[in-house]
Amino acid sequence: MSDRVETIAVETGEEGMRLDRWMRSRFPNLTNGYLQKLVRSGQIRVDSKRVQANTRLQQGDEVRVPKVIRKLTPNASATARAAPGVSKADRGLIEKLILFEDDYVFVLNKPFGLAVQGGTSTTRHIDGMLQGMVDRFGDRPRLVHRLDRDTTGILLVAKTRHAASRLGRVFQTRSAAKTYWALVKGVPRPAQGKVEVALVKASGPEGDRVRKARPGEQDKAMHATTHYSVIDRAGRKAAWVSLKPVTGRQHQLRAHMDVIGHPIVGDNKYPDGSEFAVENIEDKLHLHARRLILPHPFEDQQIDVTAPLPDHMLRSWEMLGLDANRFDRDDDFSV
Repeated sequence: MSDRVETIAVETGEEGMRLDRWMRSRFPNLTNGYLQKLVRSGQIRVDSKRVQANTRLQQGDEVRVPKVIRKLTPNASATARAAPGVSKADRGLIEKLILFEDDYVFVLNKPFGLAVQGGTSTTRHIDGMLQGMVDRFGDRPRLVHRLDRDTTGILLVAKTRHAASRLGRVFQTRSAAKTYWALVKGVPRPAQGKVEVALVKASGPEGDRVRKARPGEQDKAMHATTHYSVIDRAGRKAAWVSLKPVTGRQHQLRAHMDVIGHPIVGDNKYPDGSEFAVENIEDKLHLHARRLILPHPFEDQQIDVTAPLPDHMLRSWEMLGLDANRFDRDDDFSV
């Protein structure tokens, strides 16, 4: 077996990273789907133990990796330095999306419909574009968190592995304050509240999604908590809400709003959201990562970035008589 696997030690500066992100930093061309399969089947282990993809690593941990991965994907440093360049248009797009940048991190305003990472049949994505811009950033940029393909707004990227590790711990300890804006079907009652509903992953014809955990599913249920606040409303048919996730589960905001009967407009994963019957409202997900506040990984200050609403949401706000310029920031809304 030893000729088919290798053991890689977690180095200084990598402690605190999730296993899946650590693997992708080492093997950038490894797809998320294949990685998840290797973890589930026990082919990737930490200190000889089966683990989950979101397991946090410690310095000195020994990660067991099948050698076939190295044959399919060169080591991280070689890949980063020899990464194929991106097109002039994609390079220009990334530059246009930057909201904030310093020596350690930068923040992008992700547009609608652009995937963050690659997967089955997904070849154009932000991670790939960044990999091809090593000459611009001086190292291989590393995603600190992810957004769904159709969610817009703030996406935090670390310029170095050390910065990624430190920021990973910030998210792990829930020291990052994230605020999303959404347009939902109907008007939530009460106007401010908390959704605390455990979620489980489920497969379906529209791909993976999450749903409310049922009795007997506690072993695989994921605790999830979201605070919401109604900012404004368009009669009884729709509401502009501020969403503040405490936990960071896949599709958490989309699932939680669906659970309380107010799905996000344009959400084709949760069908009630795609059935919003208002003429001329675009059939696109109306969910936007509006603001991120977190401690800087190396300096004694905060990173505080706000992303403007995307065009399709601005048009919907205008259609419904909502004033998108009412607040420069949403700090008036604490829940």
